[in-house]
Parts: sequence; C-alpha cells; structure tokens
Amino acid sequence: MGATRDPRLRSFKSKRGLTPLCYYRSMPRPPRQFEINGIYHVVKRATEGRIIFDKTQDPSRFILGLEFFNDPEPINLWTLIAGSDPAKLGGRLEEQRNKKQTSIVELLAFALMPNHIHLILREIRKNGISKYIQKLGGYSTYFNKQYHRAGSLFQSRFKAIRVKDDIQLNAVFCYVHTNPIELWETGWKERRVKDPAEAIKKLEEYWASSYNDYIGKPRFPHAINRKFFLDFYGGEQQCRQAVEDWVRISAGSDPAEIFS
Repeated sequence: MGATRDPRLRSFKSKRGLTPLCYYRSMPRPPRQFEINGIYHVVKRATEGRIIFDKTQDPSRFILGLEFFNDPEPINLWTLIAGSDPAKLGGRLEEQRNKKQTSIVELLAFALMPNHIHLILREIRKNGISKYIQKLGGYSTYFNKQYHRAGSLFQSRFKAIRVKDDIQLNAVFCYVHTNPIELWETGWKERRVKDPAEAIKKLEEYWASSYNDYIGKPRFPHAINRKFFLDFYGGEQQCRQAVEDWVRISAGSDPAEIFS
C-alpha cells in the first residue's frame, strides 16, 4: 500500500503546474546557527557589485542603522530621522537611545566600502546575528527611495567566518580596519603598500569605519562596543600599533590562509 500523499502537495501541483520537488525547493532556508559568545567576521555585499554608498549622507544613514537596529524592539528609522529639523535631530536620537534596554549582538568593529560592508560581531543571544543582518537590510528601503529604484540591494546570503583564536582575532581586526586602503591603492592586499605612512594617515581620515574609535578619536561611541578589543590589545595605543604593523608588515598576507 502506497504512502499517503499530503493533499496540500496535490493542490499546489494542480494549481501551479509544479511538482512536489519544486514546492520543497521553494521553502526558505533555515537561519544559520551561531555559537553564543562566538565572534564572527561578517561581509555583506551589494547585488551586482553596485555602489550602495554614493552620497555623503548614505554611510551616515547606514551607521545610524548599525546603532539603532541593534535592539530586539522594532524601530522605524525612516520615521525617526526623515524630515527632522537638524537642530532637533540630536535630541530625538538621544531620546531613542534612552529607551534601549538591551542589544541583540555586540558590534565590535566595522568598515563600510562602496559596495559592501565588513562587521565584526559577537553572538550574545540566539539568532542575534541573523536578526541584526536582516534588520540592516532595511537600508534598502532608504536607498530605493533616495535613488528611485526597486528590488533587492544586497545579496541574499551574507558571509560569516568564525574567529577561532587570537591570531585570527588580530588578523580580522586589522584586516577590517585597513580595507579602505583599497580605495586609493588598488591591489595592495596582494603586495606591499607603496607608502605606509600615507596609507596610515588616510585610514585616520576615513570616517566610515570604527578605526578612530580605537585610537582615541571616538566617532561612533553609541554604535560599537570597544571594551573587548581594548582589553585584548591592552589599550588604544596598542590598537593603533597593531593596525600600523599590519600596513607595514602583513599587507600581502592571504586571509584565506589565516582563517583556514
């Protein structure tokens, strides 16, 4: 006697002209599992390599999302900031900060590039990283309104690499914060930096990352949690030294080998 068929599959097949196999393939993928207290290097890329930070206001808007979406409670960031009197916006943001009770991840570091983002995240509650990345996808709504477009802005699957030891921890901290060098010295990751002193100077001038927060020039104190890396390195001067050493010595290292 044959196995009993699910009547929902027969109905779906007859209405859509699809086989049960197609039905199952259309089901959404389950969320990835992240280890509590695990630290991950997360990369989220734009579809088709398109530029997602065009105007000066774009990275500012995304960084606000890094801060305010790190909350289990929903928030309409568009409503919070759109049309606000610039003189009153700071007060509105501070009021919203005071409402926050807890976070869904620890954001340890970040760097925004024209067509992708780098984050260093610690999982502090179940599915926190997945939920956080999902909420950050709300930037697509802002972007599509600003540039009169429709459709997905980010690739559907983000990359997440588990940091396993202190060597990898140092590597990912330096790798993320030196990523912007690519903007003025293409291909530097495959060789040595031509002018390390100039590259280091420009990294301090590049504002769309958390690097300055770690060298005594805080820009996003409400967005990132500095304590972990400050404790790991032993202070701001040691954070600076680690990045500068990476620029002068470790540029050209293959990240795939470090994280294997």
